[in-house]
Amino acid sequence: MRIRFSYYPDGKKKALTMSYDDGQVYDRRLVDIFNKYGIKGTFNLNSGMFDAEPYVSKDEIKELYDGHEVAVHTVDHPYLTLIPKEELVYQIMEDRKNLETLVGYQVRGMAYPFGDYNHKVAKKLKSFGIEYSRTVNSTKSFRIPSDFLEWHPTCHHDQDVIEKLKDFKNVPKWEQMPLFYVWGHSFEFERNGNWELIEEFCKMAAFDEDVWYATNIEIVNYINALKSLKFSADGSIVYNPSAIPVWIEVDGEAIKIDSGEMKKLK
Repeated sequence: MRIRFSYYPDGKKKALTMSYDDGQVYDRRLVDIFNKYGIKGTFNLNSGMFDAEPYVSKDEIKELYDGHEVAVHTVDHPYLTLIPKEELVYQIMEDRKNLETLVGYQVRGMAYPFGDYNHKVAKKLKSFGIEYSRTVNSTKSFRIPSDFLEWHPTCHHDQDVIEKLKDFKNVPKWEQMPLFYVWGHSFEFERNGNWELIEEFCKMAAFDEDVWYATNIEIVNYINALKSLKFSADGSIVYNPSAIPVWIEVDGEAIKIDSGEMKKLK
């Protein structure tokens, strides 16, 4: 019996996630575009910037980002490798607390301000309740990260993202669980006068029955649930201890394992 991790929720083969930083007012237009095409985004916010131009106001956070994910980007966007450890604790924990008060759920993800981090900083994040953090180092690949605390995206939206989307649509069948991760800042579309770029991208990417459109934390939750599966020694029995259903490949067939289910595979 051959068992593989090959599927996202509902037996979908691919996933797309978007990540946008800083929380400037141009997020309003970007969210409208995402909602129009059913695209999911993670928005990394600096809570110390709210209510000052050109940033969004704290009163609109919950409604504006509804259906998407809000994540940490620190209180006021410092270089994390150039501050004392006490300031690192403040920047992350205070941002978490501020954001959680506004959105009403646990904020468990993050993006590094300026993309500045090192392994020492990354290792500390779990103690702050952070389960993933995005860098700005583009891989140009569709691979799931080996370490979510150093999560390298596929590409920035200015890095030939339309051509990369075409590659994603035609990814080889042997590629397991391809994940397309795009990042950027909404103000860049305004500054560069190229809002049509993200509109075209979302239109081309939208409503693909083989793609799971997910936030960053949804990706993390699902991959962690897959990896938490417990198999018998011969692989014939599997138990899903997680709170969400997962799908696995058994001899070429997609099999659903419900939350808390003990399932015989043969």
